[in-house]
Amino acid sequence: MKRGRNKSKKDGGVSLLLSIIVVFGILGAVVFSVARKISTEMSASAIQNLSESLDLIECTIEAVLGKEAEFQRLMAQEIAIWTDPEEYVRTFQKSQTMVKISLIRTGETRGISNTNELFSEEGLDFSAGGTVDGLPVSKSYTNYMGTWAYTMKCPVEKEGEEIASLYIEYVYDSLDRALPNGFYNNRAMLYIMDAESERMVLKPKGMGERSAGHLNLEDFFRANDILDEGLREEVAASVRNGKNIMFNHDIRGRNSLIYMWSVNEGTIYLIGYVPIEAIQQEGNTVNQNILIVVAVMLVAFFLCCVLYYFNQRQQNKIRKEREQEREIHNRQLAEALQAAQIASNSKTTFLSNMSHDIRTPMNAVIGFTTLLSRDAENPEKVREYTKKIMASGQHLLSLINDILDVSKIESGKVVLSVEEFTLNDLVSSVDAIIRPMAGARKQKFHVDVTGIKHEYLLGDETRINQILINLLSNSVKYTQEGGNIWFRLIGMKQRSPQFEHIRIEVQDDGYGMTPEYLNIIFDAFTRAENSTTNKVQGTGLGMAITKNIVELMGGTIDVSSEVNKGTLFRVELELRIPEGQTNRRFWRENGISRILAVDNDEVICENIHLLMIDTGVEADTVSSVDKAMRILQENNVADKTYQLLLIDWNVADAEGIQKVKELRDMVPENMLVLLLADYDTGLDESILTGNTKVLTKPFFVSAFQEKIQEIRAEQNRGNTDAVTVANSLEGMHFLAAEDNEINAEILREILEIEGAGCEIVENGQLAVERFRDASEKEFDAILMDVQMPVMNGYNATRAIRALERKDAAEIPIIAMTANAFAEDEKEALDAGMNVHLAKPIDVELLKKVINQYVTRKD
Repeated sequence: MKRGRNKSKKDGGVSLLLSIIVVFGILGAVVFSVARKISTEMSASAIQNLSESLDLIECTIEAVLGKEAEFQRLMAQEIAIWTDPEEYVRTFQKSQTMVKISLIRTGETRGISNTNELFSEEGLDFSAGGTVDGLPVSKSYTNYMGTWAYTMKCPVEKEGEEIASLYIEYVYDSLDRALPNGFYNNRAMLYIMDAESERMVLKPKGMGERSAGHLNLEDFFRANDILDEGLREEVAASVRNGKNIMFNHDIRGRNSLIYMWSVNEGTIYLIGYVPIEAIQQEGNTVNQNILIVVAVMLVAFFLCCVLYYFNQRQQNKIRKEREQEREIHNRQLAEALQAAQIASNSKTTFLSNMSHDIRTPMNAVIGFTTLLSRDAENPEKVREYTKKIMASGQHLLSLINDILDVSKIESGKVVLSVEEFTLNDLVSSVDAIIRPMAGARKQKFHVDVTGIKHEYLLGDETRINQILINLLSNSVKYTQEGGNIWFRLIGMKQRSPQFEHIRIEVQDDGYGMTPEYLNIIFDAFTRAENSTTNKVQGTGLGMAITKNIVELMGGTIDVSSEVNKGTLFRVELELRIPEGQTNRRFWRENGISRILAVDNDEVICENIHLLMIDTGVEADTVSSVDKAMRILQENNVADKTYQLLLIDWNVADAEGIQKVKELRDMVPENMLVLLLADYDTGLDESILTGNTKVLTKPFFVSAFQEKIQEIRAEQNRGNTDAVTVANSLEGMHFLAAEDNEINAEILREILEIEGAGCEIVENGQLAVERFRDASEKEFDAILMDVQMPVMNGYNATRAIRALERKDAAEIPIIAMTANAFAEDEKEALDAGMNVHLAKPIDVELLKKVINQYVTRKD
């Protein structure tokens, strides 16, 4: 019986071996058949690919010729509007493509060239009738440089009448840059032949050996042993009729495929050959790879059969158990996947909203910090940079506060914070963020403000800032380098006297958008997809966020765009005008009742008028420096004297710096002279002396006031010391609890700058012990962090208030912490602290709070 079982196993093994051999044989036959079929199809496909490649080269050359013809027509149109066409031609510089430009007036046989020599059509042969986009093209010839060239002729028409003919000589070498660098690993040969003369006019780079050049078609036939008269006659007929032809021929012992391809309706031809073995190389490689893959598959098949044979019984035994386990596991995986997807979507939405808004102001902070280190010796630029860093930092801080507000994230609701703000601060903060971004891409950033009657408004400045930065940062990202970005604030007709109706326009001349994408631009997680914008990364949430905020404010947003021409966004908002916003007292105290503005832009003059109406200051405008001089001479009367002169730098630049200096010299030395200039205008430093300063565009009354205050402060720096002392921390001494070394160093430096002393301990327990052991009135106040080791700020405050000494209940304790929520402020006050200040610390606010509570104690 055992022998029978062994025999049965042996017979089963033989049967399995025979089965495998049969399978191998069948697979071998199939592979051989498939390999032969693939080789044949690959050869046919390679010939088709060669035809498509030649078609592509044909299209490329025709596109180059078409562009040349189009540019020549444009030149002819420009020449037509010139009063002296010959002068235009003489001054035109030759290029690598156009080596000679000539003009012959109608009715004349000779004309001029940009080479300052006489020109005639004699020597140019246009008889073949070839054209490029309707323009006659001459027979190819060698020019004075020994290079093959051709000339295109274009009529110059003015008011429907032909006044001249424009001739431009192009060289064939310029086509070389537009052609591919070689065929079939440089094994293919390619020439460009002039069909009329049958001369080889160009041997493109990388197309065979350069030493194997031919002069003409006959030379090509002779060199490649194409002697069959019937074949040569067929080739000649194809050239005469502008047809393509391709045929096999032995070239130097190798079977090759010769091709002659018509370009531009047969005016020129692509001539060359490629060895058949090069065409079939891809097919042979594919066959080899197929054999390798099949061999690997057969080995794997054999191993699988062996493994199957030995493991079949064991697999059957445990299959049911595995199926049960798999069912349980799959159910668990599905539940885990669903939970992970929900968590991932929440995280992605949160991080996308956060990243989009934080990076733009952070870019401004880093950029202006770099500029600050470079211009540290220039006080005016230091003040300007620090002001913009502060604006960007404040915007960043407001975004962080919103991001960290858990209730808003969980509910998905945004509540507007309506407060008074100025358009000047809004424009300045946006400018500080966007201008460096545009500058990095060599883009021009234009800011225009027109028709605004009130610059102090009520609204959520942070959200408006967010709208503007979303729109402008997208314009910067989706505009090519060297493009233009326009940011406009336009005052519209008021629907109600209590509201300022404002239109915000953000425009660029960038890539633009398709009509299909415009329909979904305000949907979440959508982005325009094309070969240009795919390089720009983004979440697709910016426009959805912007639209929601605009609608929350009761406004509207719309967009118009055209591919490769640019995009225009329009946002319209109505913002309440606060009551009693005009500070007329400022102008009276500074003795300013009349100003004279010199500007040749009527829009800017009107804007100055509108914004100065409510100030009580009379603003006169003139369009030139000469008119300003006459007015100053005529109005040299006490009650008509101007106290300030405002000059647009465009006027100064156009009429000359010397005139502006003369105008400044004729006014009293104490009269302020402000130059109204764009942010990136390069000013002549020699004019910025004395009371002559720069006011950055666009014009705002608040910025105007700040500049005057800045100048007055410089003039009366000694008188302002007493005012500064009244709000300073000079002579005070504080106890501070701060466990972070960097924060402690910053706090110490800030207080030392203000003339105050500070003793810093590392935790709340040390703060309690130090105050307990201190003499009475040794410390004016305690600055308390909240999150500290050993003892936190809340417990430390409670311990200090519980001490049995008179000043323990009276000494001001000020919370300075990164815990910025409303509940954190409530907990600080409940613990016994006097006031809660969120980090980063606002120095002016800290001084104000300390003086308030220290004075109350005194």
